[in-house]
Amino acid sequence: MSNFKNVTVIDHPLISRDMSIVRDKNTGTIGFRMAMSRIATILAYHCLKELPLKETTIETPIQQTTGYELDTEVIVVPILRAGLSLVDAIINYIPDAKVGHLGIYRDENTHEPVDYYSNLPSGVDRSLILVVDPMLATGGSADDAIGFLKKKGAKQLRFISLISAPEGLEKVTTNHPDVPVITASIDEKLNDDAFIVPGLGDAGDRYFSTE
Repeated sequence: MSNFKNVTVIDHPLISRDMSIVRDKNTGTIGFRMAMSRIATILAYHCLKELPLKETTIETPIQQTTGYELDTEVIVVPILRAGLSLVDAIINYIPDAKVGHLGIYRDENTHEPVDYYSNLPSGVDRSLILVVDPMLATGGSADDAIGFLKKKGAKQLRFISLISAPEGLEKVTTNHPDVPVITASIDEKLNDDAFIVPGLGDAGDRYFSTE
């Protein structure tokens, strides 16, 4: 449960187990990647629960019957680079989903987001946009990404993260109350360096083995 409006915290025993693995500083790259993938798969399942459907007609080996297709295009937009770790989990469910990229990094001195790259597919204005980033810390990058996508015409957005700080959730839900947030954990706070406590360190460095 969450005290933040439009924020869903996914409570699942497998997430609890795998969150312990990704938080553990002694977990190596392989274990970290595998646990991240499992968590991302569960988050993806929940964030895709309410997709619209349209009826179609199919033939079983026995007879004609009613089938279903998704009635919306889906675009996954990872915030580079750590957001890339969550893309495959969604693509596994929706193989024809388009993927855009937003490059945003946090200035180490100001802790503010800095944009450096964007590449979006067509159809932003008519698609469900899933913005993904493992860590929602200050909320600056998420707020910047969502605002950028809205300026490009996006009307249906959801934000998915593994770990969220209250400060980041406050910023995103205040500035974008229309955007649902799906996360696996709301942690305690940010420290003086704007890292999530207890968190898991730098998700990008640990996933890509660049520590």
